[in-house]
Amino acid sequence: MKYTYLLPLLVLFSCQEKEAIAEKSDKFCLNEDLKKKITIAEVKKEPVSETFSLTGNVTYNADNVVQFTSLVNGIVTSTSFSLGDYVKKGQVLAEIKSTELNGLQSENKSIASQLLVAQRQLASTKSMYEDGIASQKDLIQAESEVNVLKSSLENIKGNLALYSASSEKSVFQIKAPSNGFIVTKNMSSGMQISAGREPLFTISDLNEVWVMVNIYATDMQNIKENMEVKIKTLAYPDETFTGKITALSQVFDSEERVLKARIVMKNTNLKLKPGMSADIILNKQNASTESMVAVPVKAVIFDDNKNFVIVYKGDCDLEIRQVVPSTKNSEVVYFDKGILESEKIISKNQLLIYESLK
Repeated sequence: MKYTYLLPLLVLFSCQEKEAIAEKSDKFCLNEDLKKKITIAEVKKEPVSETFSLTGNVTYNADNVVQFTSLVNGIVTSTSFSLGDYVKKGQVLAEIKSTELNGLQSENKSIASQLLVAQRQLASTKSMYEDGIASQKDLIQAESEVNVLKSSLENIKGNLALYSASSEKSVFQIKAPSNGFIVTKNMSSGMQISAGREPLFTISDLNEVWVMVNIYATDMQNIKENMEVKIKTLAYPDETFTGKITALSQVFDSEERVLKARIVMKNTNLKLKPGMSADIILNKQNASTESMVAVPVKAVIFDDNKNFVIVYKGDCDLEIRQVVPSTKNSEVVYFDKGILESEKIISKNQLLIYESLK
């Protein structure tokens, strides 16, 4: 009879045990593949700082360029380079048709012919001098004429070499004066150029670039030389470049109505390109504010008008914790409660964990 009473208890205990096993088997755990995709960061306290952003753009280092200005008037007959091309020293970049070249080449031929005649006359005078027919004055005069013509010929040949003149095509060849990238180009086929006017092109090696920052009047009081800055670009959204303001203009740009600040940066792997826009982030530390627990902005999940972080205690011990930010800037969220220093959170791909835990 008593066994009849025990049977329901055994059935009940068996069902509870199955439920416990099922609950245990459904518990979410991080596997090795998932752990490779996430980042686990330790929470630390940091001084609370203000952050403000400025806009700017990347340009080449104007103190480290080679510019080419034409020494002759003429018409560009052909070009063999484009903006942004990498060129090597001595490479032919363009050809110019010029009347000055025709004049120099004609003068070169004329003086060369005159020199031949003068050299023959000198040889004849020497022979006559040795025979006592010509005077020493006649010999000196003949030698002087040969020397003058030689000097003129060397001068013309030097000019032709300077302009890289091609006798076959009757054009001046413009050659790259150094290795580097073409960062400006002000010439094209068929264009007429004048001697000594604006540079036809500019070459820079781009190993060092400038980031020019636009500073409006409302931000002037917050900007000083040698301030540390962080630079973000659309091209590399996950990468932050660092630098400092090396020069600050004292005169407003008349067109943009802003002050210009300059950041000189090493251009590792040539990632920063002239013309690229940039956001410049400046941190202004508030010395009167105590340190607070800081979490990267990207680690905070915003869902249903609430903020959450994923707290990591172990591969099978993960917690979705609702938090209330105290303050934040463009990179960090600060908390005065809800998260403890030295706790660990997931700061990359935390949405994958969040959806699984929900």
